[in-house]
Amino acid sequence: MDCRGLGVVSENPYVHLLNDLSLIPISHYFFAFLGFSFAFLYHFLEFHFLQDLFNGFRGSLVSLTYNPSSPIYHGVVSKCRILHARYLATPWLSSPHFQTVFLSLFGRPPAFSYRRELFTLSDGGTVALDWLLSSDVSGGVFSTNNAIPKGDTTPIVLVIPGLTSDSDAAYIKHLAFNTAKKGWNIVVSNHRGLGGISVTSDCFYNAGWTEDLRTVVSNLHDEYPNAPLFLVGLSVGANILVKYLGEDGDKVPVAGAVAICSPWDLLIGDRFIGRRLLQKIYDKALTTGLQGYAQLSKRHQPRFLRLANWEGIKKSRSIRDFDQHATCIVGKFETVDTYYRRCTSANYVGNVSVPLLCISALDDPVCTREAIPWEECRANMNIVLATTKHGGHLAFFEGLTAAGIWWVRATDEFLKILHSSQYMHVQKMVSFGTQSSLDSSIDQGPYVNIAEDGMVAAVGNEQAKENRTEDVLEQEKTHQRKTNEMVSGEQDDHMIKPEPCSAEIVQSSEQATRRQDSKPLDVITPVRRCLDRLSQQSRWSFWLLVYVAIVTSWPLVGSALQIFFRKKLRNVFPAA
Repeated sequence: MDCRGLGVVSENPYVHLLNDLSLIPISHYFFAFLGFSFAFLYHFLEFHFLQDLFNGFRGSLVSLTYNPSSPIYHGVVSKCRILHARYLATPWLSSPHFQTVFLSLFGRPPAFSYRRELFTLSDGGTVALDWLLSSDVSGGVFSTNNAIPKGDTTPIVLVIPGLTSDSDAAYIKHLAFNTAKKGWNIVVSNHRGLGGISVTSDCFYNAGWTEDLRTVVSNLHDEYPNAPLFLVGLSVGANILVKYLGEDGDKVPVAGAVAICSPWDLLIGDRFIGRRLLQKIYDKALTTGLQGYAQLSKRHQPRFLRLANWEGIKKSRSIRDFDQHATCIVGKFETVDTYYRRCTSANYVGNVSVPLLCISALDDPVCTREAIPWEECRANMNIVLATTKHGGHLAFFEGLTAAGIWWVRATDEFLKILHSSQYMHVQKMVSFGTQSSLDSSIDQGPYVNIAEDGMVAAVGNEQAKENRTEDVLEQEKTHQRKTNEMVSGEQDDHMIKPEPCSAEIVQSSEQATRRQDSKPLDVITPVRRCLDRLSQQSRWSFWLLVYVAIVTSWPLVGSALQIFFRKKLRNVFPAA
């Protein structure tokens, strides 16, 4: 039967659609693809170039969190112009991931040479102390024989590197060169087994192992009693720094400190770094670094074979796996979470008695903003927390050529103003008859390594007590200036409310998940929840994303709609 006269269509309707879409110009497809690519960069990689463009490349203000009665803020930080100005990331490095990767692969570090000093610890371990003196970068002739005089009063900055990093890391070289160029001496305390030095004992460093730092600080203070000593911790080194300052309180012979991009809470950081695809890439990269640390020298392997699960270390795909096969076994921790809780520096923030500046980027792809102890920092009058919207992890590049690092300038300015003020910390006399409640709560057993650092074996704390006694009168003579001791005295009146336990948070989230699973399937709710989450993060970013999606997809959608309505009109008003 011939159906053509009856108007029956026997052809596939999608064929007409494909033919109509072929009439759309190629340029429309190109612009649509370009728009969707930009939307992907903006949302998934957090590329903020367009937002900076709309703001006239003015950058964003630095947010400061401090106690209203803090003498450190009013006497020191209030005079820091850099902390009260704006930070603008390098335009072509607007994404935190671009910044972090660029720092790791390139970094553009200045060229210079260190003076190396090998320091032997009480357990037989060895750490490399790499010095850069102000005379080394002032245009004079470099000589390894030039030693610092015993009575030298030039300030010394001690740097604690991050996970598997040493003195050759780009960000440390930026800090060292800038500090030495301003007239100060700087020394980098490399972790055990790093900096080209083999492990010489059964003890390995970790995110909470403060004994090495305590010993090095005590030795520097004994060798150069007239030189004010400042500490700068970076990433995991910042976690070790804050934990050390909280453990020893008033007893530390440290005038001031700076913590850059600290993970703060290792348990929250562990949950964060395994949450999304990009974070898992960082997790794998850090794990590879830890495995390389374990395989750095053939002399390391027998120790790992004897102290930890070497096969498990080689098969580890995340930091948590590495901790499970190394940290928990060597340090005799019951679980990985137990190790993270004991080595978390946020637990010690309340007892910090040294002027401390903390700098973090809210878009840090490695150390999440969720772990920042905002209320604890605000309650302690000795701490000022500075946060920026952008910066990545330890990057903070600025300028068109990314030649400078913002936090390096901010650190230098803070320490210089603190040094010229009356608020430098002075060590208190140690009382052997009493022990603080915080000291008694510190785990006296061995700490282990990794989870953003290395590994640690069983080492007691008996040596620590011998290194904590200092002479107050001698310290007062070295600084030769008045010191306001109300800083450490007033903070005792401020009680910090404890944060809810991480286990309770996990349990509550699991209960919420069960309640959601019991509800009937809803397709619209997840989409609505996603949109609400986007709008809560930043309404500007959300509507900007909607605008980009509409504008870039309109050439393609508009052409399709034009063809569609043209066919409809053709059916309604057939040609005569």
